[in-house]
Amino acid sequence: MACALGATLGFTLNDTAVKFLSGSYALHQVVLTRALIALAVTSLVLMPFLGGWAQMRTRRLGSHVMRGGLLVMANMTFFLSLSVMPLADATAIFFISPLLVAVFSVVFLGEYVGPRRWGAIGVGLLGVVIMIRPGTDAFAPVALLPVLAAAGYAGMHTMTRRMGVTESAVTMAFYIQLTFVAASAAIGLGLGHGRFDPGDGGALSFLTRAWAWPDPGDWGVFLLAGLGSSIGGLLIAQAYRLCEAALVAPLEYAAMPLAILMGVMVFGDWPDALAWVGMALIIGAGLYMVWRESRAG
Repeated sequence: MACALGATLGFTLNDTAVKFLSGSYALHQVVLTRALIALAVTSLVLMPFLGGWAQMRTRRLGSHVMRGGLLVMANMTFFLSLSVMPLADATAIFFISPLLVAVFSVVFLGEYVGPRRWGAIGVGLLGVVIMIRPGTDAFAPVALLPVLAAAGYAGMHTMTRRMGVTESAVTMAFYIQLTFVAASAAIGLGLGHGRFDPGDGGALSFLTRAWAWPDPGDWGVFLLAGLGSSIGGLLIAQAYRLCEAALVAPLEYAAMPLAILMGVMVFGDWPDALAWVGMALIIGAGLYMVWRESRAG
């Protein structure tokens, strides 16, 4: 549980850094730079203290690539939404993912989720619908990107639970970052020239913008993204290896108040009244699930 909370802090710092960089750099450049930093931290700092280079050996390379691909999809779609949405709003919508993890743990892992937790999942989903606001003038298609991100993230963690029987957390973290390097480099080779950039500063522009050499003052932000990604990836993999998925997932709701705080302090984005209602339902549902898990032992 402590690993899950620590990972949440790391990922929130990473999200804040990516949103900060989204106005000046291409998504694939940000992700590639972040992944290279995270890969260096995992390989040279974390791995020597957690079993050494022997941790790179695996008999489940295909599963690692599939798990990494799900997280690449989740990150890319979520980061695209961050370029045009407030951090707190995107994070709130993304929190359909812990609900999906609980559902997937039943469907794919055979774990048990009782009727009260199913009710909490329904309340959380209602909060997500309020945040998206379908059928109103406030609805924007870009709000669906965090939903796609949530599906990829939930699938990735369902695989973590299954793979954790034979694979260590540092092994999974290493191959995740390696997949990010390969995928973002490939996207950069296809889009890094910038010819498809519409130049409107929106999500599509963030995806297709030409590569640019970072300003000296931005290197610290890139470093923050890499550290948050590497440490968060290690801790969350450890959490899902050691604990039931339906218990770990709600703990990730701690990112919600952190996202609100970062959104206000860094970007000046304050949630409106409906957003507060949606966030309250989502956080309340997550906390109730944690309480039910503790009562059930």
